[in-house]
Formats: sequence, C-alpha cells, structure tokens
Amino acid sequence: MRLEEMTEAYIAFRQSIGEKFLTNAVVLRSFVRHAGASAYPKELTVKTCSDFIYAPNGRLTANSRIKYGALKGMFEWAVVRGLMGDMPLPVDKPRRLEYIVPYIYSKEELRRIFDATLAYQVKRNGSKACPECVQAVLKITYFLGLRISETMGLRISDLHMDESYAYIHKSKFYKSRLVPFNAQVHKMIDAFLRWRIKQGWPCDGETYLFLNKDHTRMQTPRLRCIFKCIRGVAGISRNDGAAFQPRLHDLRHSFAVHRLNSWYKQGVDVQKALPKLSTYLGHRNLANTSVYLTMTDDLLSEANALFENYKNIKKTRL
Repeated sequence: MRLEEMTEAYIAFRQSIGEKFLTNAVVLRSFVRHAGASAYPKELTVKTCSDFIYAPNGRLTANSRIKYGALKGMFEWAVVRGLMGDMPLPVDKPRRLEYIVPYIYSKEELRRIFDATLAYQVKRNGSKACPECVQAVLKITYFLGLRISETMGLRISDLHMDESYAYIHKSKFYKSRLVPFNAQVHKMIDAFLRWRIKQGWPCDGETYLFLNKDHTRMQTPRLRCIFKCIRGVAGISRNDGAAFQPRLHDLRHSFAVHRLNSWYKQGVDVQKALPKLSTYLGHRNLANTSVYLTMTDDLLSEANALFENYKNIKKTRL
C-alpha cells in the first residue's frame, strides 16, 4: 500500500467513527504531496517528516504541532496494522508557540482590505479565485463574526433572506446556531447573490456559496494565501514585536471588539450584553468569548469614559 492509499484509508477510518477530521485531513494530504503520492510508508524518513513539520523555512511555526499530531496519529494507526515499522518522527515534539495576540483591524483598515481584493485580481489574472467572491467571504466573515470555516461551509440554502439570518451547521463543538444580520448586511448579501446569478453559477440550495471561476468550491488554505497577498496590497502589517502578522481569523476578533466598543458608546450594560455576544459567536461559555476581547485603545477610552461618568453620577447623588 502506497502512502496516498494509506492516508485516504486512515482519513476514512477517522470519519467513519463520527469525527469531522477536516483539519487533519488537509494536513495529511499536504504531507502526501510533500513526500510523494507514490512513496511507500515504510520508506519514510525522519528527515522527510521533519522537513514537512517545520516547513517552509525549517523553523517552528504555529502549525508545527498540528502537523506533528496529525502524523503521529496516522503513524500509530499504521503501525498497529502492520503498514509501518517504526514511526519516522523527530524525537522532540514541537514546543507550543507563544500566545497569539490578535490584531484588531480598524474600520479604515477593513475598508482597505475589502477594496484590495480588486487590486489583487489585477496582479493575479491567472488565479481561479473571483475577486467578488473573495470580497464577499471577507465581508461576511467580519459582519457576521464567523469562523472562516463557518463562512466557507455556507450553502445557498443556509441563507434565509426573508428572515435575515444565516444557519450555521454543526461547527466547533458540533453546535449549530442561527446568526441574524441587519438590513445593511442583508443588502450586501443580496447583491452578491444577484451577482452569482448573473455569472451563471449553480444556485440550487445545496451549492456552496463561495466558488472559484471554474465552479469548484473555494478552499480555505488557498484563501489564506490570497488574504496574505490582499493584506500586503492594503498595506497592513504589525510592528509591535508580535511573532505573527494580522490573520484572516482576526476578522472575527475585530468583530467582537468593535461590537463591545459600540455597546460602550451606546451606554449598554456590557456585563448583561456579553452573554448575547457569546451566544452569537457560538461559544459554550463566556470564558471562550473573553479570548476575543482584546483591550484596544478605543475600547479602553470608552471604558474609562464610562467609569468617569459613573463617578460623576455618584458625586452628584452625594
């Protein structure tokens, strides 16, 4: 059995026992391309695996532990079944990187990102990705506060335009939820749907919302690469010493912080409103939501203003 066959058999096994196994499946298929589809499992070397784990520059990355864990799981499965002998993994497991500090995009930076999708297309005429589709992915991810996997998993039937909500199928923690949107977002989504129809794209309910020019499903790994280019065109980078540049996932972080900032400005009782934000984001508890609430200068300013107002009210009553 060649490596590609073994990998597909392992993925099928994990999914047959009820696991989604999406991220690891992508990692393992990437490893097959790295090692060569025609390679035999017993021929794999520690160097081959190590080069893959620490790609592309031979250094520890945020994905190194994920790659290591995916390979370890498959190799253990293969050894038990006699498909491999020893596991050709590096002796030392990749250490955990420092906590990733989210980058909160300003409203002006978001506008530059959305506009930069067209500039990206000018530079990459050979790409299968449609700029209008990429722009819609980024806007919906931000405006609905979705995980990128949730956005990419949307089908036509998941958008309930009459009631203005999107249905998110079993996502993280295998939870489904309804995500409502306002009139402005409704108008943006409706314009995108009309654009799809004009392109002659398939519009049956089970069709994925975001497709490439050849009508194949747009894939998340490719979108991450595109976003990196778009971010460069938009001139957005961080120089605060953090190990990571602004990410696609930071759109969701930005949504949460901007919502909190708006509540402060509106005088909303944030403590009472936070459970609503947690539910909207699809979290099981407030502790999960707290990861998304980075204290920005704007947020700190609004919190200070609210506290000063509270102190003045108390002095007046006294």
